[in-house]
Amino acid sequence: MIEAHDQGRRLGDLIRGARVLQKRSQANVAAALGYHQSKVSRLENGRGTEDARLLRAVAAELDIPLCRLGLLPTSHRPADRDAHHEAEDMHRRTFLAGSIASVTAPSAPVAGRPDLVRALLPGPSPDPTGGEPSAQELNKRVSAVRRLFCTCDYAELGYALPPLIADLRAAASSWETDTVTGLLATVYQTSASLLLKLGDSGSAWMAVGRAMAEAERSGDPVVLASSVRVHAHALAREKHPNQAVALVRHTADQLSGSYDRRTPEYLAALGLMLLRGVTAASSGGDRAATHDFLNEANDIARYVALDHADVWANFSPTNVALHAVSAAVVLGDAGLALETARPLMRRRIPVPERRAALWIEAARAYSQQGRLADGYRALRVAGSCAAQDIRRPAVRKLVADMAARDHRRTLPELHHFSRQLGVPA
Repeated sequence: MIEAHDQGRRLGDLIRGARVLQKRSQANVAAALGYHQSKVSRLENGRGTEDARLLRAVAAELDIPLCRLGLLPTSHRPADRDAHHEAEDMHRRTFLAGSIASVTAPSAPVAGRPDLVRALLPGPSPDPTGGEPSAQELNKRVSAVRRLFCTCDYAELGYALPPLIADLRAAASSWETDTVTGLLATVYQTSASLLLKLGDSGSAWMAVGRAMAEAERSGDPVVLASSVRVHAHALAREKHPNQAVALVRHTADQLSGSYDRRTPEYLAALGLMLLRGVTAASSGGDRAATHDFLNEANDIARYVALDHADVWANFSPTNVALHAVSAAVVLGDAGLALETARPLMRRRIPVPERRAALWIEAARAYSQQGRLADGYRALRVAGSCAAQDIRRPAVRKLVADMAARDHRRTLPELHHFSRQLGVPA
């Protein structure tokens, strides 16, 4: 299994290297092959490499020698076409036995994550990627990684973060400007959010510590509120909801007020921090604090609406409503959660990560009511919004639980879905 997984990753790295060498995007290659971008992303992450026909198509498109992908060269094809496919399939199985099960193995859900963890470790700054990027270029790269997070392209994000951290740390040590320090804090926040999504709390705490340190150094209240948000997220994830609530409450008291005179970025950062307070309070069963945080976030949402994927701080009345759905699910109010979710299901939500979140929370609510078929359908909608998001550990656990509760196997499609995610009941 490990050998097959390593082989899949090796093939993925080969494909990615060939694409980058040609200076082509995943979307460009996918369009040439007639696939969605996620197909190429999965391949570069070592997933789906057992499909010989797909590998042949990619090899032809990117001029990769077939032998490097473990495929039989054309000159060695058997005369009989069926015999050829049988021989090639056997050849692929020799290299990739068990690779389907490793598609969703939690040990390495995102390519590039070991590099990210190394970039977060204490010690000397990692080597920059070369050259001296301008502040404008660094700002564009930070915006790009935030878009990757919002669009749930976690595989590409895992590759993009480490070199960006290296360049920002080099710039921060040379320029010592609040702007660069704030950008570095934002990248650490993004790293923490990604690692928490993947269930890697230990590494996430390193990113949280660095984000808080850079936020304090920058002196920017927007950066501080955003760093407190991920800090509270980590606390709540580690079963410390009271501490998370206290942290958000204390920071909000310092930053609240005069909303009509604040910038949209300031209000969005404060609003998102309050929504993290909603999550923490509901996970601790504190209905009063949950209600208070939701009300405060609603007040702020009247003054700002940043709700599209190219704005990393996507805060709007829609996002507040989404957190109300999530809080109701956590508090066990499945009926209220679905009642709140229904209008949102008909609303256009431009950020894929938020769309997926809505349907995942709906699936949780349906599951609480024992409506497993509806829950399964909600998860498939979530997957159509953000394919990589439903492979997170928390969602995999939900699917495994739903499949286990279908004792009579009345939903074969649910069990098939569970096997696809590598979590059969």
